[in-house]
Amino acid sequence: MKALLPLLAVLALLGGCERIARNMYDQPRHEPLEPSRFFSDGASSRPPLPGTVAQASGNLAGTSSGRVGGDHELREAAAERARSIPEPVTLALLQRGRERYAIYCMPCHSPLGDGDGFVTRRGFPQPPSYHSERLREAPDRHFYDVISNGYGVMYPYADRVAPADRWAIVAFVRALQRSQRADLRDAPADVQARLREEPRR
Repeated sequence: MKALLPLLAVLALLGGCERIARNMYDQPRHEPLEPSRFFSDGASSRPPLPGTVAQASGNLAGTSSGRVGGDHELREAAAERARSIPEPVTLALLQRGRERYAIYCMPCHSPLGDGDGFVTRRGFPQPPSYHSERLREAPDRHFYDVISNGYGVMYPYADRVAPADRWAIVAFVRALQRSQRADLRDAPADVQARLREEPRR
């Protein structure tokens, strides 16, 4: 029994050492705006030095202190604020929109946008046709918000589709709407001539 006493004493001391070592890892710190007696003004949060220029805040601060990737974040923020398609509608934009539409929208809305997708043919509620008067007259932002937040039984896609891609989808939906109500007079002159010459089937 006497031989065990020194061993127990050593184990008790080692427990104290662990506490001291833990204090080295978990050092005291101040919460933001917490008072502190260390500084003469009594505040733990320090004001910026004279001449300091703020570089970034929010999401920009998470991209290498705003130095790398900031342009991307600014474009995403601008797309989020836009009320209509924020960039020129080019072939590249429409192709991107068609690709994203095929992934996220086509299963329910169909390739034509008439709401007769293969998911609805298996019992899922049918979405409205993009070619209805109401949706032809709806502002661009309506489609963007529905993609972002969902609508009715439609799932929100804000966490899956980037803001710029949502606008690309909106541009493609507008092209789908136009395709179903196209007028020959809207086509370029050479296309009109070729279409008039082709025999009707």
